[in-house]
Amino acid sequence: MALQISATNPEHPALLLALPWDAPLEEWPEEYLVPLPRGISRHVVRYAHAGDEVIAVKELAERPALREYRLLRDLDRLGIPAVDPLAVVTGRTDRSGAPLEPALVTRHLGGSLPYRSMFETTMRPATMHRLMDALAVLLVRLHLAGFAWGDCSLSNTLFRRDAGAYAAYLVDAETGDLHPRLSPGQREYDLDLARVNISGELLDLEASGALHPSVDPVGFGREICTRYEGLWRELTRTSVYPAGKYHYIERRIRRLNELGFDVAEMQIEHSAGGDSVTFVPKVVDAGHHQRQLLRLTGLDTEENQARRLLGDLESWMATQDDHGPGDPAPGSRLRPRAGDLRPARPEVLAHRWVRDVFRPAVRAVPPELRGSMDPAEIYHELLEHRWYLSERAQRDIGLDTAVRDYLENVLPRARTTGEPAGPE
Repeated sequence: MALQISATNPEHPALLLALPWDAPLEEWPEEYLVPLPRGISRHVVRYAHAGDEVIAVKELAERPALREYRLLRDLDRLGIPAVDPLAVVTGRTDRSGAPLEPALVTRHLGGSLPYRSMFETTMRPATMHRLMDALAVLLVRLHLAGFAWGDCSLSNTLFRRDAGAYAAYLVDAETGDLHPRLSPGQREYDLDLARVNISGELLDLEASGALHPSVDPVGFGREICTRYEGLWRELTRTSVYPAGKYHYIERRIRRLNELGFDVAEMQIEHSAGGDSVTFVPKVVDAGHHQRQLLRLTGLDTEENQARRLLGDLESWMATQDDHGPGDPAPGSRLRPRAGDLRPARPEVLAHRWVRDVFRPAVRAVPPELRGSMDPAEIYHELLEHRWYLSERAQRDIGLDTAVRDYLENVLPRARTTGEPAGPE
């Protein structure tokens, strides 16, 4: 059987053809590989170069490879945080013509780490809580979309820094299944598997001495259940309000927005007696702040990064003169005629903030000093440092001063110790 590459992008097959598919993945020459940390997997997994991209290649049987490829494409269509599927390679043979296992190819998730790499230095309990928060959000989003994971665990998840928190991404969809809607029993089964898997993984870390002494592996396994159940209840519960108190519905929607979710569809019913109103969120979409920031600025970030950047954008907007498009810029000697002054649209101010504030601050950090941080995470670190210096000085020291101090005093220390520049 001839080599076949099924890909999502017409450019990928040409890039992938240059890889040594006639050798088992374990025997690929170093020249093709990228030395990135890998998590535990039941399959052989390697990172490799494909043109300018870094890809993850996993060997597995043809049927599960095609199935996982399809499921990952479905999750991408649904907007669920998961690795990006690029291709499935079948019909592999070695130089003697003996068959080799097919391979699933996904795009490497930049800035992400498997959980074991995060425990190379002792992880504090507070950071562990943030990991559980991120994993609970991911599991809730999967279940809202009708996806039963079937093997939720730390090993099957990648984590990215997200403005002081973490964002979790599904890596392994091999055991998953997509349904129009999950039953309570399906959700409880997934959640129980998560509890058992996480406790087992942490017990393994404890045995190797990589776990903080105060971290209880069994307790953290139960914590994923507690955090999941609280978030699921908040997103799906039915609320009954007195008739006429419609601002209660608005308050509930704002609460969901604060959690990072939009209500895309809702059901509102009056009682038979007309004295109460029942409100049920029917369709809840994650990424409220992401969408808002993307609409205003074109910046595509994680949810907590978006929340932080929107806060800074809002503060900056409050300091700007309300000149509309075509009006003289603030500080200009030219003055608009009486009656010509009009408020600038938020989108105009937002793009001005990107141009004059966000980009200059991020570009001040040399690429070789950024490590795995993306621009939004760099800007969050700069805002954190500005807050720290301002608290110490008891006045706002300004972003320019914070950037200079960050470059002079924070990044060099981070490079020496090998630790993240910002707080854990």
